[in-house]
Amino acid sequence: MSGQSITDRITAAQHSMTGSSLGKAVCKATTHEVSGPKKKHLDYLIHCTNEMNVNIPQLADTLFERTANNSWVVVFKSLITTHHLMMYGNERFIQYLASRNTLFNLNNFLDKGALQGYDMSTFIRRYSRYLNEKALSYRLVAVDFTKMKRGTDGVMRTMNTEKLIKTLPIIQNQLDALLDFEANPNELTNGVINAAFMLLFKDSIRLFAAYNEGVINLLEKYFDMKKNQCKEALDIYKKFLYRMTKLSEFLKVAEQVGIDQGDIPDLTQAPSSLLEALEQHLASLEGRKTKELSAASKASTLSSAVSSLSNTGMSFSRMDEKEKQQALEEEQTRMQSLKDQRLKEIGIQTPSASPSTQSMGSANGSTVGVDPFANPAPAPAANSVPNLSSDLFDLQPAFVPTVQSTPAISTVSSAWGGVEIHPVQQAPPLAAMNVDFDAVFGSKVSSNDVKPASGKLQTRLEPQAKTRTRARRPPPSECRYCLLPLGPLLITAHPLLHSACCSLTPLVTLAGFLTVALGGRGP
Repeated sequence: MSGQSITDRITAAQHSMTGSSLGKAVCKATTHEVSGPKKKHLDYLIHCTNEMNVNIPQLADTLFERTANNSWVVVFKSLITTHHLMMYGNERFIQYLASRNTLFNLNNFLDKGALQGYDMSTFIRRYSRYLNEKALSYRLVAVDFTKMKRGTDGVMRTMNTEKLIKTLPIIQNQLDALLDFEANPNELTNGVINAAFMLLFKDSIRLFAAYNEGVINLLEKYFDMKKNQCKEALDIYKKFLYRMTKLSEFLKVAEQVGIDQGDIPDLTQAPSSLLEALEQHLASLEGRKTKELSAASKASTLSSAVSSLSNTGMSFSRMDEKEKQQALEEEQTRMQSLKDQRLKEIGIQTPSASPSTQSMGSANGSTVGVDPFANPAPAPAANSVPNLSSDLFDLQPAFVPTVQSTPAISTVSSAWGGVEIHPVQQAPPLAAMNVDFDAVFGSKVSSNDVKPASGKLQTRLEPQAKTRTRARRPPPSECRYCLLPLGPLLITAHPLLHSACCSLTPLVTLAGFLTVALGGRGP
């Protein structure tokens, strides 16, 4: 059983009838089946976001329409599909979500009709708030923190002080919305919430990696900042320590639900002496009396803190590399399966000989293979039509000259026991038939204009002058008008009346018709 309800099947059929493959894929990814969206449907939607002819607003609106459903399963799977496209889809998708005034308004969502409706509705409200915050962060900084470049030359490590102080609170707000999901291991009881938790787990690692690099850059510049900047930076660092503690609890839940321990990074906190050094520096800028630290102690404390945070960043980087390698392996496996399927469809077969070739080979006592790329053997010259390669013949329809069939070949046995073939000279071709077109066109072509065919056909046709001759008047016995009922009179009075008969053909013909109509033919 697929687990799809009748409503899912009817909705998919409606999208099929309207020709909306996009809506059908969204419907199949957000069915009432209590399991995560299927990978094939998610891959298809990711492919759609990379196509330029796909309407991204239509895709997003279709997902928003699915969140208006009363079932917690459909709404939860719609949020999971949206989150998946924000992570792995084309950047155009998250750009459109960031440009909208409102996204998911599910603060009051509650499913009272299902068994797990009350519990799952709570996580749906929290999950929707995180997705809204993720889109808002992209709107504010025009970058996805989970996809930005990291490392010593990364975005957060090379950012200036003013921009860094404005960017880190945005990351904090997004991380707070993620950690507010607060799912316990005993609450992750179905495939839907497990799929959502896995996406949040991946986002938490990448988001905190960017957060960690920003804090490292902040600490390196702290002792060179102004008083107001130092005050803001110290507040950011204190919040960073609190969020690191909450993230460690979140990762413990991930470990308890079955995520491999090798996929969970190690969080190494900075020494507590660093916080004291930061507070003393701020107090000195404000003019309060505190214990002054030497420059050497400040440098050593700062270097140890940066080193510990850098180790945490390296563990996050190893996680990303492992995930990239896994994605590459999955892609190679998919490509290989598609290649094998294509080769199976094509069905590579060895070329076989044609029936005619096989019959010839059997007659000669040997089998000859057929080379499909070899040029065909030319036909015998005796029975072939000459190849007229003239430009004039290329423009005209195919011209097939009248060639007399080849006479029998005389065979004489030779002294070597073989058969010698002596071609017999062909008789000259017959003259062309002289057809009289006098009765049709009123003119006659002289028989002298037609020349007998020569042994070789010239490649170019020479124009031949055609002479027109005066039509010969037939004798009275052959005149078809003199055979009418008035024929005897005309023949007797020949040649005058006969000439008038042939000249005044229409009148005589009319008279003949009248005679036939009145009394019939003459004797």
